[in-house]
Amino acid sequence: MSVFVLLMGFPGVGKLTIAIELSSVFPAKIIDNHWFNNPILRLLDDDGATPLPKGIWEYTGRVRQAVLDAIVAYCPPPSNFIFTHAGIDGDERSARTYQQISDAARRCEALLVPIRLLCDEEELARRVSTPARRDRLKSIDAQASREKCRQARVLDPKDRFTLDLDVTAKTAEASAAAIQHHILSVAAGDFGPP
Repeated sequence: MSVFVLLMGFPGVGKLTIAIELSSVFPAKIIDNHWFNNPILRLLDDDGATPLPKGIWEYTGRVRQAVLDAIVAYCPPPSNFIFTHAGIDGDERSARTYQQISDAARRCEALLVPIRLLCDEEELARRVSTPARRDRLKSIDAQASREKCRQARVLDPKDRFTLDLDVTAKTAEASAAAIQHHILSVAAGDFGPP
């Protein structure tokens, strides 16, 4: 059986870092959300702090759908994937992204395992402000990060296989180990009744 792991969390939480670590203990291809975003964002003069144009995410959604369609068409089972997504609860675009990934998992007859990566506000602001993030077209606005922590929640898909994982004081290795354990428990059916 294929497994689609979806790492969700605010910018700076360590989604890609954890995905890389997880892929060393759980064989899977990483599909980072910036694969969809950066081809479009590179067309703009984005400074990482100024709000982006309103319609820009429609274009990144099209790129995401093309990648997911290719996965469905060309990846034979058992192909495992680790996706990253900066989803926000109550946000229509975040819900649409989740649905796109969920639909691809269903079409591939893959097990979808959502992981909510949670982090303390000050630690998240520290992580988001690292200069290396800017080179990868990622947000570096620590104040916006603090505001997001106060005003929003990481997307909760209300899926019975969702794991909430606080990574504030965890290393990427410890986070990957916890996620791997969860995936194996879900895949083995040791997760309880629906």
